[in-house]
Amino acid sequence: MATFELYRRSTIGMCLTETLDEMVQNGTLSPELAIQVLVQFDKSMTEALETQVKSKVSIKGHLHTYRFCDNVWTFILQDALFKNEDSQENVGRVKIVACDSKLLSQ
Repeated sequence: MATFELYRRSTIGMCLTETLDEMVQNGTLSPELAIQVLVQFDKSMTEALETQVKSKVSIKGHLHTYRFCDNVWTFILQDALFKNEDSQENVGRVKIVACDSKLLSQ
């Protein structure tokens, strides 16, 4: 299963990377094992988002910046409003990175 490494830039991914770095520096974990953990994290995040997330969200906001490079869309929205069936949330600034899942099967 091919995966994207973009989930490593999420809050949980950054915390995992930081913790693994500390463990490698302390000698608790080998660098090879730390890399294996990150690869498994990428696979688990991809699988969880494909199979377990069923809700839909609509997003409205002011488009500040957009970019398309190497089949990856990046959008930066200001004053974004996220709505789902139950609730809504205002966010001052949000970055959305979207990749074509068809690229994973290549």
